[in-house]
Amino acid sequence: MTGAGGSVTLGRSGVTVSRIGLGTAPLGGLFTPVSDADAEATLEAAWDAGVRYFDTAPHYGLGVAERRLGAFLADRPRDEVVVSTKVGRLLRPGYSPPGTDGYHGAPTDLARRWDFSAEGVRASLTESLERSGLDAFDLVLLHDPDDHGEQALAEAYPALAELRAEGLVRAVGAGMNQTGMLTRLVNEAELDVVLVAGRYSLLDRSAADELLPACEARGVGVLVGGVFNSGLLAAPRAGATFDYAPAPDPLVRRARALAARCAAFGVPLPAAALQFPLRHPAVSGVLLGARNGREITENVAHAATGIPEELWRSLEAGPSEEAEESGSTE
Repeated sequence: MTGAGGSVTLGRSGVTVSRIGLGTAPLGGLFTPVSDADAEATLEAAWDAGVRYFDTAPHYGLGVAERRLGAFLADRPRDEVVVSTKVGRLLRPGYSPPGTDGYHGAPTDLARRWDFSAEGVRASLTESLERSGLDAFDLVLLHDPDDHGEQALAEAYPALAELRAEGLVRAVGAGMNQTGMLTRLVNEAELDVVLVAGRYSLLDRSAADELLPACEARGVGVLVGGVFNSGLLAAPRAGATFDYAPAPDPLVRRARALAARCAAFGVPLPAAALQFPLRHPAVSGVLLGARNGREITENVAHAATGIPEELWRSLEAGPSEEAEESGSTE
């Protein structure tokens, strides 16, 4: 694998994306503030590496990520890039204390408001276009409808389907950190793609139980985010994050055991973590976050790292003896 790993079509949608995409949550200030200069350098490095798929959302820094991505793409050939955003949270006047929802450097005079109504979907897309300055988004996803599943199916999805039928978006889908509702959406709606974060990784393979087979059966493209489980698989040490919270000790021990198995073959753990989802036939691509050019360079190097089949057999077999002793399971 070299550069951004070539391109692939998302399921039956006809939308072609680079095998590696850039998720812009870090550029919205997730965990720590990011300067305009660092954000631009990150996007520039991704572009130079061949990334042509960029994912964003109003949630990411209360619009900061959308604004930064749109400004960067303003002088790039629009027909060379695929951009996705999300719906489900409207940004409205209000007060958000610094660090709300883990985002730093975001505006404090806006607040997120859940809205999966048809009107909310159209309003959200219109406002995302205004913030980004883009003329269109190629792909629009329902964003985290965990507590709004019925409204998402009854109102938000039909609104997205209408936008797709009208030619205002090319493909529609859903992005979540869980598999149960994504599987339901795949089975009950006509999605083009799902973005599943953190549920198909070296530490959590639960998406393989029902979601990935359902996507294969229905021709739905799969993008995998959170391949490092928000940090632990990038740097398996005490204090690392797993699913955006401090990782419990048993998971840290499991990650270290995986790192040791990789080290025995001279392979960095992040390289295996990045490439692991791409081995599943249902998976179209992975979304990686970065907050500076150095992280982009590291990710590209990890994507290009050769990994022996013997190591893959070891990693795919299940937890190591060390992990089993810790009381953890796959």
